[in-house]
Amino acid sequence: DSNMDLWKEEFVEMKDVFSIKLKRRRFVGQKKGGMLLGITVFVCLKKDNKLKDCAINFNNISEDHCHSWFKCVKEILNGFPNRPKSLKVFVNPNSHKREATHVYYEQVAPLFKLADIKTDVTVTEYEGHALSLLQECDLHTFDGSEASRRWGVGWEVSRLGQGGWWQGSRVVCIGGDGSTSEVAHGLLLRAQMDAGRDTDYILSPVRAPLPLGIIPAGSTNVLAYTLHGIKHVVTATLHIIMGHIQPVDICTFSSPSKFLRFGFSAMFGFGARTLALAEKHRWMPSNQRRDFAVIRTLASLKPEECELSFLPLKNSLQDSQETVRKKKERPKKSDNKVQWHTIQGHFLNVSIMAIPCLCSMAPRGLAPNTRLNNGSMALIVVRNTSRTEFIKHLKRYASVKNQFNFPFVETYAVQEVKVQPRNKIGYDTEENVYLQATFTEGNYPWNIDGDLMEGASEVHVRVHRQLINLYGGSIDELDDSKVMCSCL
Repeated sequence: DSNMDLWKEEFVEMKDVFSIKLKRRRFVGQKKGGMLLGITVFVCLKKDNKLKDCAINFNNISEDHCHSWFKCVKEILNGFPNRPKSLKVFVNPNSHKREATHVYYEQVAPLFKLADIKTDVTVTEYEGHALSLLQECDLHTFDGSEASRRWGVGWEVSRLGQGGWWQGSRVVCIGGDGSTSEVAHGLLLRAQMDAGRDTDYILSPVRAPLPLGIIPAGSTNVLAYTLHGIKHVVTATLHIIMGHIQPVDICTFSSPSKFLRFGFSAMFGFGARTLALAEKHRWMPSNQRRDFAVIRTLASLKPEECELSFLPLKNSLQDSQETVRKKKERPKKSDNKVQWHTIQGHFLNVSIMAIPCLCSMAPRGLAPNTRLNNGSMALIVVRNTSRTEFIKHLKRYASVKNQFNFPFVETYAVQEVKVQPRNKIGYDTEENVYLQATFTEGNYPWNIDGDLMEGASEVHVRVHRQLINLYGGSIDELDDSKVMCSCL
């Protein structure tokens, strides 16, 4: 009885189980058969934002009992919605330290196999490879054989059903922010094409039909960090296996005459010039390249002269209308109008972000006042100031202090933004002479999700609420006492 008091009852919820296997004793080299020992249940455990897998063994030598339990648990697992049965995986072998392929085969693939998820892997060979494949395929109408031809896959897609690999399938990207943004852009562009929409100029985009999983293997991994609250490969993989889906906002970037691309965040000015300079020095190791680009861009810090027009968020307007309705008063027509605002001047940096953009260098987020799917963008404007003050502002991102508490920083919650730079004489430094030559007259560098884009003289950014589903958990509010970083 005294020993009974020491026993502790433990239980596992089925929603946390992702696989079950029959446990057998086998000799070295033996692949089939073996003495049955029982069953093993594989569970997903969570501590803070980190997920890990755990194996629980149940000993039982009865074939009937074990097979009965195996069949029963398997049926329950197959009934969970959003859990993928098959995955189309894109691996960018050039991300960060060229470690994405190793990350996938050493850490990710074994977990997918354990969860009985079929995979078709494409190791991308050039920038835009994943995009071209997504544009060529038809996510809804081609059959298995056509899927095999288009994707160049080696496994039997027909086993997934007559509808092709996309039935029950999902898309996963292993790489950095640029790779992930390319795949997200490709999925959404493919959705427009399948819906018969014009892709030259997109005003009302169609939602992506397939969820996208993001496994971090880049240098900053803003998208993965924002979704999971941590840069951790196993956590990202388990979110995909468990089917944890988050609807996420995304933006469209357009010139006056055509659609440019989809993206989650963008920087114009310092953030874009830094990226452009880093791209010129791709031969450097990634961390060294980033630090070099920041220092050189700070050394030749110059503002961009431009005009910003933006449409403020409607939240305050809606709140006021709710109050009027409660009073049973009819709102005036003028209450429904949201006016465009325009500011002009010299700006060191302009950030437009539909998601909070967490990373190791900004653990509270580059845009902590927005959320993953609230239908708004954060417009953060840094006006011209001294280099010393601008560096103080940058350092604040790595601390618990408010990075926007400066007289030269302005923040707005917006639905749309138009950025119209003014032509000016180029810089006189060696590096900016290069940038001036790289970007043709009337075009300017933009940093969109860590990817360099040549923007037209005017770029129109619109946010579209919950346009794509990404695999990830619900991130709780961060405890400021735990947010410390000395990266900058």
